Amino acid sequence: MTGLVFFIEQIALGLYIFIALGLLLTLRTLLRARGEYRATRYELERDLARYRQGNAFTVVVLLIEAALFVLGVQQVMAPTLRGQLDEVQLAQVLQPEDGNFETPVLEVGSEPFVPDTSNVVINPELLGQRALATPTLTPTAVGTIIRNAPATVGCESPDAQLVVPANGMIVFDPIVVRGVATTDNFAFYRLELMGGALTNFGVLTQSTSPVRETGELGQFTPSIYDRGEYRFRLTVFDVTAAVKASCEVTIYISDPPATATPLGTQAP
Repeated sequence: MTGLVFFIEQIALGLYIFIALGLLLTLRTLLRARGEYRATRYELERDLARYRQGNAFTVVVLLIEAALFVLGVQQVMAPTLRGQLDEVQLAQVLQPEDGNFETPVLEVGSEPFVPDTSNVVINPELLGQRALATPTLTPTAVGTIIRNAPATVGCESPDAQLVVPANGMIVFDPIVVRGVATTDNFAFYRLELMGGALTNFGVLTQSTSPVRETGELGQFTPSIYDRGEYRFRLTVFDVTAAVKASCEVTIYISDPPATATPLGTQAP
């Protein structure tokens, strides 16, 4: 079925030409039958002319339906199947790999680190006062940022913005992708990734709901990819499937940081 859809898409132009020729010939037959129907006075010949008119009209309707079918295959079915096949191929290429589970353990007999607080001076006037929470006015990007990461691409447009992941961000746990994805005559947006085994941008997720203010765009699970440098891209499309805005950043997929194992207390 998939091969037939792509075959019809490839020969769509030729099918349109044949359908157009068929319409011209059928319309010619229809007009001739109408002329004969009006010109003759004999009932038998009028019945034959009426029969030819009905057949020609039926053929016209069938040819129009055939043209609409080819158009639907070319504009809807083929792009949908191509996107599904791309996602399947991406899932087959990206196989999850389990990393080495290693946690540092303090040596027996080692003393815990105790910071030196001898130089700390506490204002006596502040003792006994209640601490007040201060709201954070400027949001801070999640995760560790590598400052010498390659520059962003296309993120100047307000229609495509990535807040998380930020450019140069190190990721190792699943994250919620946040940003802005909108445009005039919006159709859909995609989250894409390139790097490692991906020589081209592969589609991570696609959504038909615009995000006009900073919000959730999707989720990203880095554990199924090789460790290293990747390009993470948000692309926004309009109703003509044209790219209207995009934002591309660099991220670094790494192993989760080692977690120290707490030492238990000895029983008395």
